[in-house]
Amino acid sequence: MIDFKHVSKQYSHGVTALSDVNLSVTKGELIYLAGPSGAGKSTILKLIAAMERPSGGSVQVNGQDIGKLKRSGLPYLRRNLGLILQQQRLLDDRSVLANVMLPLQITGSTNSEAEKRARAALDKVGLLDKAAAMPVALSGGEQQRVSIARAIVNRPQIILADEPTANLDRASATRVMDAITAFHAVGVTCVISSHDEQILGRASRVVYLNQGRVVDGWRDDAPKGQA
Repeated sequence: MIDFKHVSKQYSHGVTALSDVNLSVTKGELIYLAGPSGAGKSTILKLIAAMERPSGGSVQVNGQDIGKLKRSGLPYLRRNLGLILQQQRLLDDRSVLANVMLPLQITGSTNSEAEKRARAALDKVGLLDKAAAMPVALSGGEQQRVSIARAIVNRPQIILADEPTANLDRASATRVMDAITAFHAVGVTCVISSHDEQILGRASRVVYLNQGRVVDGWRDDAPKGQA
């Protein structure tokens, strides 16, 4: 479903974000990207979402070459992605329910269909009772769960989560990760960046990066050191 072949990414100010990265993610897999800040974890997620283009090598997502993808193809690609960012970017001038409805409204769903699916998404993350609340009235963990509901309301094939538990207390972090892994359990492919050792401790596959390179990787059905 996701395939990086000899991928590099350089920015105009001379910073190399990725160097010769090879990485494959199969359909329905859950993979964690680990490493220090600046290791390249967020860049990998941005390349999958076509928020960035590779400087070298190829990135394939659902059979589409990100480096060659035309602007007209972006909406179709992103319709199949659920993005969970460190900054939730919830709109403070509308309710929780309206925030979750927004992706469906953008893609042409009727208000009644969008509301029905948004309520179902909020129910899955345990926040249906907060549907009428404004985002500023929620805790950080609750806001992150709203962002998860918004990410999955389109029923994506892939969830990309960038440090989804950053700055959350342990109880909130556990609820956030439980919500993400519940979608993995029904077949959604998940790629999660994190340096939270407690989260990584329950992972079935981890790929470690440092200074833009894959330095180690393991999964529970392979010897440690094999990505």
